[in-house]
Amino acid sequence: MLAGVAILFYQNTIFDASSVSAITLTHILTLGVMASFMLGALFQMLPVIAGVVITAPTQKSWWVQAPFVLGTIALLFAFSLPQYHPLYWLASFLLGVSLLSIAVIMIKNLANIAYHTPSSRGMMLALISFALLIILALYLTFSLSGLAEGGHYSEVKEAHYSFGLFGWIALLIISISFQVIEMFYVTPPYPKWITSYLTPGILLLLVAKVLFLHLAPAAAHAVDILLALVYIGFAALTLYRLTQRKRPLADATIWFWRMGMGSLILSMLFWLLSMVMPQSEIKALSYIAFVSFGLSVVFAMFYKIVPFLTWFHLNAQGYFTAPMMHEVIHPRTAKKHFWIHLAAMITLLVSLLIGKLILLAGTLTILSFGWIAWQIIHAHLLYKKTQETGEKFDMNIG
Repeated sequence: MLAGVAILFYQNTIFDASSVSAITLTHILTLGVMASFMLGALFQMLPVIAGVVITAPTQKSWWVQAPFVLGTIALLFAFSLPQYHPLYWLASFLLGVSLLSIAVIMIKNLANIAYHTPSSRGMMLALISFALLIILALYLTFSLSGLAEGGHYSEVKEAHYSFGLFGWIALLIISISFQVIEMFYVTPPYPKWITSYLTPGILLLLVAKVLFLHLAPAAAHAVDILLALVYIGFAALTLYRLTQRKRPLADATIWFWRMGMGSLILSMLFWLLSMVMPQSEIKALSYIAFVSFGLSVVFAMFYKIVPFLTWFHLNAQGYFTAPMMHEVIHPRTAKKHFWIHLAAMITLLVSLLIGKLILLAGTLTILSFGWIAWQIIHAHLLYKKTQETGEKFDMNIG
C-alpha cells in the first residue's frame, strides 16, 4: 500500500531509473513486499518442501522481522535525506544483521540435507544470491554514507540488482515452481535436465557476469542476453505445463501464474530490446513487467498458502470446526483480486504513454495490496475466533 502512495506522490518520475523516486519505489517493492513474502514463505515451506527443521521459528522470525522493518524504513528515509549519513549506518546495521543472519541459518540448514530435491537445491542457491546481494548492498550504503570510497560503485550496483532480481527473486520462484506447479495443478513434471541444471546454471551465469563487469564488459553483455533467453524459455515451458494439467478447472491462482510467466517473457523481451535501443522508456517497461512477474507469482502462492495454513494449524490443534480453505479465502475473492492486479499493472505500463494514468495506477496499487491485507486480517480473525469458540475432537476414550 505504501508503494501505491509512493506512485501517487512521485508520479511519472518513477520511470527514471536513476531518480530517488525510482530507487525508493524499487526498495519498497523488493524489500518491503518481496523479501517479506518470500522469507515468510520460506519459514513455512522449508520444513515441508526441503525437510529442514528451523528451531524456534516464531522467535527467529521476530528476530528478523523487527530489525528488518526498522532497517527498511531507515533506508527509505536515507534515500530521500542523503545528507543524514547516520540513516545509512542504521539501515546497514539493521538490515545487514537481520537478513544476513537468517540467510546464513537457512543456507546452513539446507546444506546439511543428505539428499536434495531440485526445489531444496534451488532454494539454497537463491539464498546464496540473497546473501551476496546483501553484502553488495552494504558496499553501496557504505559508499553513499562516506564510509567507503565507492570506486567500483556502478559495477557493484549492477551486480546488486542482478543478484536481487535474477538471483534471489527469480531463482526462488523457479525453485518453488519445480514442486508446486506439479503438486498444485497436477501437471507433468519439468524435464529432469532442467530441474537438475537450471538453477545452478543461472547462479554461475550471475557470478560470471559480476566478474565480467570489471574485466570484460562485452562478455557481461553476452551473459545478459543468455540470461534473458533462459528466463524466456523457462516461462514458456511453465505456461505449456499449465496447459497440460489434469484438473480442468482454472482458479485464480492459475491465472496469476499465467500472468507472472507472461510478464517474465515480456520483461526479458523488453530487456533484450533495451540493449539495442537504450531508451529509458524501454527499460522502464522491462522493470514494470518484472514487477508484474514477481507479484503475480507471490499472489498465486499467497492464495494457496494462507487458506491451507489456517486450516492445517487449527486442524492440528484438534478443532473439528476448523474452517475449510474456501471459507478462509473464497475463490471468487481471489479472482476479483486478479482483475484488480491486472488492471494495476496494465495501467502502470500505459502510464508511460499517457502520463495522467499514473494516478489511477497508484490508486489501483493501493487497492490491490489493501485487498491482500484484508484477506490476511480476515484469516487471522477467523483463526482466533475458531480458537476461542471452536469445538475440539473429544480424545477421551472410554
